[in-house]
Amino acid sequence: MQVLDKPAKQATEIRQAGLVEAALTLAAQRSPASITTTDLATAVGITQGGIFRHFASKEAIWLAVMDWVTATLMARLNDAAHQNRLAPMQALRGVFVAHVDFVMAYPGVPRVIFQELQSPDDTALKAGVRRLMQQYRQLLIGLLTQAQADGALPRQLDLPAAAVLFIGSIQGLVMQSLISGHVAGMAQLAPGVFAIFQRGIQADSLS
Repeated sequence: MQVLDKPAKQATEIRQAGLVEAALTLAAQRSPASITTTDLATAVGITQGGIFRHFASKEAIWLAVMDWVTATLMARLNDAAHQNRLAPMQALRGVFVAHVDFVMAYPGVPRVIFQELQSPDDTALKAGVRRLMQQYRQLLIGLLTQAQADGALPRQLDLPAAAVLFIGSIQGLVMQSLISGHVAGMAQLAPGVFAIFQRGIQADSLS
């Protein structure tokens, strides 16, 4: 087996990162399914054959995209939650805003995820999306559980359902922004959407 020396390994990692970035940039402009390896090669300034010195296949590129999305998004969400760790409802709001900010910065991400979820096949990329959602739900359930323990939420609240509603609220914002083509508009709508979500899950305790 050939072992890459350190400079060669670093060069490969840099090129892989560039291809991941190019894939997300192109996905923000058009359907990910229509993006070819030629498009990616052109975007980073290499030959089509050069791509396969860094990735074994086109699928491997999208898997790397999903790995980057999972690592980057979850790091931002966990950081937002940690900043407000003593106030779980504030932490939930921070996570909501951090997710919206992430989508506005990388609008190609939801296109990749939504397209893959529409596929009838159980692909490796779809499994990656499921892993992301599992980590996301675990974070939300932890915050909701803490809020419930602190008395900020009613004891009878269905926490898994509340987590679904949280994610669904963001997905609704994302879908509307993709349809309208105005991703930046999410920032204006997000505070009101979260406020409605918060009132809904706190309703029983406030009545």
